[in-house]
Amino acid sequence: MSTDIAVTTQGHVATIEIQRPPLNYFDLQLIRDVADALDKIDANGEIRAVVLAAQGKAFCAGADFNTPARDAPASGDQRDGGHLYIEAVRIFRNKKPIVAAVQGAAIGGGFGLAMSADFRVTCPEARFAANFTRLGFHPGFGLTVTLPEAIGKSNAELMFYTSRRVTGEQALAMGLASVLVPQDQVRAAAMSLAQEIAECSPLGLLSTRATMRAGLADRVKKATDHELAEQNRLRVTDDFREGVKSTAERRSANFTGK
Repeated sequence: MSTDIAVTTQGHVATIEIQRPPLNYFDLQLIRDVADALDKIDANGEIRAVVLAAQGKAFCAGADFNTPARDAPASGDQRDGGHLYIEAVRIFRNKKPIVAAVQGAAIGGGFGLAMSADFRVTCPEARFAANFTRLGFHPGFGLTVTLPEAIGKSNAELMFYTSRRVTGEQALAMGLASVLVPQDQVRAAAMSLAQEIAECSPLGLLSTRATMRAGLADRVKKATDHELAEQNRLRVTDDFREGVKSTAERRSANFTGK
């Protein structure tokens, strides 16, 4: 495991902290590290719930498209992108409840990572965005499954088609987040929720969560296979190059449909 995440325990709760501040961009290794940590937590009978948190001002700003060497899906190699989604599906196969502490931006694939959790605790300053179409791209990280299941098809389509940023208050209103607190209380509130969960019967928790998430990982696997194929098709277009460039330059894109 790399030094980009840290795992600590407090009672029956484990915290996985992403440590790539300030924006916590992910790559294949980081997603693999999170999946490995969850496997170890599953094997630890003393742990009953998990907090997924991050250092810095963002929860996770997704993949850094301007640094291809760090970003497997952006490399243009379908095998690398496939490997990343294989690791992502492993996260969805974990057995214990996860509370994501979203203290800042959860963007693109970082939003997908936040949606792998059972619950999201957030704040007014947070922003949630499936900004793929603004990049000339297709949603990924299983969001085409997890987002409509969480907030309904119409709300998910609205987020996908506009690439708009949803505030913490809006996230709470649409059911995207479960708890809204001041920014400096997000981590503590996530821990409090995880501890409340951990007070329950561990066998009952495992059984109930397995029922509630039955088939989810398989649906995400099927979705990421399709998402990756669409991403690879769109990655070679002029619109994708313009989308990445315009985003980096903080300007409106001049898309041509090519």
